[in-house]
Amino acid sequence: MNKKALFIIPPERFNEDELFKPKEALENAGVKVTLASTITGEITGDYQGKATAEVIFSDAAASDYDLLAVIGGSGTGDFLWENQELRSYLQQAHENNILVSGICAGSVTVAKAGLLNGRQGACYPVDVQKDQLKLNKVEYVEQHVVAYNDIITSDGPDGAQQFGESLVQALK
Repeated sequence: MNKKALFIIPPERFNEDELFKPKEALENAGVKVTLASTITGEITGDYQGKATAEVIFSDAAASDYDLLAVIGGSGTGDFLWENQELRSYLQQAHENNILVSGICAGSVTVAKAGLLNGRQGACYPVDVQKDQLKLNKVEYVEQHVVAYNDIITSDGPDGAQQFGESLVQALK
């Protein structure tokens, strides 16, 4: 599969399972995954795992990718939820028919971009995230993955493998 994905992680404290499991699923299917953040270089996850952001997301043309995924972790709420540049980036990608996805707190980022209004979405089953979905006119559903043909959301580490598989299916 000659497809490309851009995974957007917070500049610190991403969730390892939410990054590495879907990344592996995509790579095993032949998708080239690029890691982006608000900074470049080595980033430490919630459990001291390491990842290297190759590019600042806003420097990467969304049109170069078939899929954008916002990854969760405790840093996502702190650094990505209120990032206006990221919201615009996701909106523009969606308008250009690029698959937009989010897992855990990343799902909230997608909701805050206004892309899930009037739809269902999954996020980590904690009130702070569920409340954010409701505030952004999204119906929270308690399942690992909620997949539309243009947007996919997932609940978190427990759904990370299924999230990866659903991204692979959507790109086929």
